[in-house]
Amino acid sequence: MAPPALPGPCPSPKNYVHWRGRIYTIYEPSLNLPAWYALQAQGSTIPCGSSRQGGTGMKVLSFADLALPEPIAKAVKDLGFEEPTPIQSLAIPLLRDGKDVIGQAHTGTGKTAAYGIPIVERVDPAGKTPRALVLCPTRELAIQVSEELRKLARYRRGLIILPVYGGQPIERQLHALKAGVQVVIATPGRLLDHIDRRSITLSDVGTVVLDEADEMLDMGFRDDIEAILKKTPPGRQTVLFSATMSKEILDLAARYQHDPRTVQVMHDKLSVPKIEQSYFEVRESGKIDVLSKLLDLYDPQLTLIFANTKRRVDEIVSQLQARGYLAEGLHGDMNQSQRERVMGKFREGRIDILIATDVAARGIDVPAVDLVVNFDVPQDPEYYIHRIGRTGRAGKEGRSFTFVSGKEMWKLRDIQRFAKIKIALQSVPKEHEIISRKAELMARRVRDLIDTGRLDPEILRVQQIMGEEYTSLEVAAALLSLYVGSGKPEK
Repeated sequence: MAPPALPGPCPSPKNYVHWRGRIYTIYEPSLNLPAWYALQAQGSTIPCGSSRQGGTGMKVLSFADLALPEPIAKAVKDLGFEEPTPIQSLAIPLLRDGKDVIGQAHTGTGKTAAYGIPIVERVDPAGKTPRALVLCPTRELAIQVSEELRKLARYRRGLIILPVYGGQPIERQLHALKAGVQVVIATPGRLLDHIDRRSITLSDVGTVVLDEADEMLDMGFRDDIEAILKKTPPGRQTVLFSATMSKEILDLAARYQHDPRTVQVMHDKLSVPKIEQSYFEVRESGKIDVLSKLLDLYDPQLTLIFANTKRRVDEIVSQLQARGYLAEGLHGDMNQSQRERVMGKFREGRIDILIATDVAARGIDVPAVDLVVNFDVPQDPEYYIHRIGRTGRAGKEGRSFTFVSGKEMWKLRDIQRFAKIKIALQSVPKEHEIISRKAELMARRVRDLIDTGRLDPEILRVQQIMGEEYTSLEVAAALLSLYVGSGKPEK
């Protein structure tokens, strides 16, 4: 796969890397890290006269290649992650090596785990004062980061992670801080408040992360950020993640970072398929019920459902099969023969619903997919475009539905901003709408069958049912009632 045109001549020591339709930039000419497994496996090209030109036959980077400690590897497996995202595969080795890093990546690209895994791995749970600090522009992001880091630290006993933000009673935070905290996720204003109260000391902090640094600067937090950084040891590791690289970001890096390595994840311009796109606000516990209603209402011939983890795929398959749907799953734990068997059944229509992760779905090419359902909002905005592009092919109509629950609304907004699209909110169909729709579909199929003229055996059976007591109209009405009231019919 040839790389797209590069932005001008390539100055040393910058290396551009093309991988899966994107350009990555690495300011590390001597990079000899596991990330190269992934980059070279895709037939990447590294211009500028580098000796690492192309390379094939190497395996795609997995979390196993990162040789994570057992407690973190186990937590990653529990989360169902199949392989590191590009920003993770490039940033994690540098951060574990103690380098200062500038990471340019949009929201939803996995950057929290990119810095979270090295933090959870490195911080000693024995300490009572903060060893790592993550600054976030909003309390919503602070809570989200805290939740993700806690999942990664699930098997690291004694590691305490605390979100510190305004709008929450400070007494609760003071109590937790007094008991001892190793990782603090904070908004700048509330953190300065704690510093003034001397309830937080930053003298033992070894790593500082500025998450969404451009947002914090846009919100006027520069003075607060600088005041906080001056309270930390001069030998700390400083990490900046930002969607843009403004002059202010570069000035901040120049003042407070030491010989930083820069990793940029540049999105290619993607064409958005012209299909009907809608989303539904659904409680997590109600997603299967809503999915069943939509499948019954629209009655698609082939449906492709996306989930974010292998575990979720298995759950959806089990629940749909229990409801009588012809569904099977596809994910990274399956060997090639299993994948081919499932894909063969889907292409031939022996199953009409396929549930897959983004990784497992690569290479799927089934032109007749009528409906794509995002059971989970994708982690990466680009994944959304790739997902919905599986329907509406070869001039056919297609539609996509996305289920959104709770905090996933932020991800959906990021997708709309990134793709420059508007996804319409749709209400969950009512029971009477489903019954009416099924009756319409039944009537259409009945007319089509009558037009074939091949109903002699069935006419005989209807005459037997009618006998001398019932009219043909009554028999037809009873059959229709059985159809629309009994769920999805056998195909």
